[in-house]
Formats: sequence, C-alpha cells, structure tokens
Amino acid sequence: MEENQTMVTEFILLGFCLGTRIHQVLFGLFLLCFTFTLLGNGVILGLIYLEFRLHTPMYFFLANLALVDIAYACNTVPQTLVNLLDPDKPISFAGCIIQTYLFMAFAVTECLLLVVMSHDRYVAICYPLHYTVIMNWRVCVILALAFWIFSFLLALVHLVLILRLPFCGPHEINHFFCETLSVLKLACADITLNKIIIFTASVFILVGPLCFVLVSYTRILMAILRIQSKGGSRKAFSTCSSHLCVLGLYFGSAIIMYVAPKSQHPKTEQKIPFLFYSFFSPMLNPLIYSLRNTEVKGALRRALGKETHSQLLM
Repeated sequence: MEENQTMVTEFILLGFCLGTRIHQVLFGLFLLCFTFTLLGNGVILGLIYLEFRLHTPMYFFLANLALVDIAYACNTVPQTLVNLLDPDKPISFAGCIIQTYLFMAFAVTECLLLVVMSHDRYVAICYPLHYTVIMNWRVCVILALAFWIFSFLLALVHLVLILRLPFCGPHEINHFFCETLSVLKLACADITLNKIIIFTASVFILVGPLCFVLVSYTRILMAILRIQSKGGSRKAFSTCSSHLCVLGLYFGSAIIMYVAPKSQHPKTEQKIPFLFYSFFSPMLNPLIYSLRNTEVKGALRRALGKETHSQLLM
C-alpha cells in the first residue's frame, strides 16, 4: 500500500481565491505594508545602534522586536506576493516546511519578547529607583538569548512532528502561506498528536504570558494613578496604552487562531486574523512602540539634522 503512494514534492497555496482584480489590489496593499515594515523597523534598528542615548534595556528589547518583525515579514510576505501574481506557482515541500518552522519560531519569539518588555515597563514605572539593578545588562542579554533559543527549540519540536508524517496528496494548501495547521490537514496520517502539542504549546505560550502581562499592566495602571505630576502620569499612560494596543493585537489574533474553538465561518474569513498577525502587526509595532516615543523622535531629528548638515557641507 505504501509503495503505491506518491509523496508530495511541492504545494500550491490557494491564497484568497477572490479574483484577479482583487488580487492586484491586495498585492499593492501588501507590498506597501511590507515596504513600511522594512523601513520602519530598519529605521528603529539604525537609530538604536547609532544613538548612544538609546543604549538602554528598553531599547535593547525594542531592537530585538524590530529584528523579529523584519525576519517575520521576510518569511511570509514575499511568497504571498508571488502567489497573488501567479496563483498556480508552487512552493517546494522543503521551502514550505522551512517557512512553517520559521513562522512558529518567530511567533514564539515575539510573544516572549512582548512579555519581557511588559515586565521591563513594570519595573521602570513601579520600581524606578531599582530599575538599573533589576534590569541590568547581564539580565537583559540572558533573557534575550533565552527566548531566542527556546523559541527555535520549541519550533523544532513541531518541525520534527510534522516531518514524521507522510504527505501523499492532495497538495493544495488553503492559505496564503504555509501555516502549520493548514499544512497538517494534507498529511496522510493521524495528526492528533500534532494538534495536542500545538494546542498545549499555544496555551503555555499565549494564555499564561497574557495573564502575566495583564497583571503587570494592572499594577502599572495603579502606579500611574498615584503619580502626582500630570505630565508624568500622562507620559506613562501614553506609553502603556500604546503597548497594550500591540499586545491586544498580537495575543488576540494568536488566541483566535490556535486556542479559541474553530468557527463555522468560511475559510477566507478565518484567514483575516493571520493578516493582522503577518502583515499589520510587524508594520504597526515600530509606529506604536518606538516612533511615538519622544526619545526616538529626538534621535531621528538629530540623525536627519546631521545628514542635512553633511549634505550642505558637501
């Protein structure tokens, strides 16, 4: 029986199946989002690297977030753009599996990073006098290395569980990229173990950290309300509210995808959370987290001022 099975060597991404004209509109929109993602996060990385005043734990984690967003977008968006222009163009089995692995790794990395960043803000606002002791550089580097290594190891577990499965057809993935659950549906074997591991990991990575984040920001909010200075409380509240927007977008989309019960809506509607997760979140993160920040805007003005001055001298 197994000898008569033909193993799949490539997949077809069905994408959105909305017609050529709408695909062209989506191509332009997604390309614009991708460009802003690369530019926004690239500017953040450059400013943090060049500006000595931004060499603090907060911006160290923001640099990691920008790096994750760039890598995340580069992993999923180019293939989606190609698929919008040529829906029949296949993706190789190896390329699809690599995309699945990197998608999981970067998603977990960003989740853990957002949790660490919320803890950083909690310490900065609630324990300002002890901030430099608690969030020293040694702790920050260890945390960064820990969540990067853990994320790729956890994704490796999912990868091994996927590779043990035979794929003998069909070869059409009902998604715009090689999303884990969509790939598993094409396996010619029982995927119960894979689903259990994914659900367990999702609860551990999403629900647990989300509870931790909510507790942290509840305490932050209480500390903000006790601030006597209106300017200080307004600045702290603005920073935390922007962070909560990112957290709500990220965790909300992820929980809908992997933890919440599957809805009976059409497959196209079920892909909408992935659009926020894959396209809009990496684009909005630098705007919400960094470019609204006074110190970052000051560093950007200084950088532009230096460039303008150097051009005048030339």
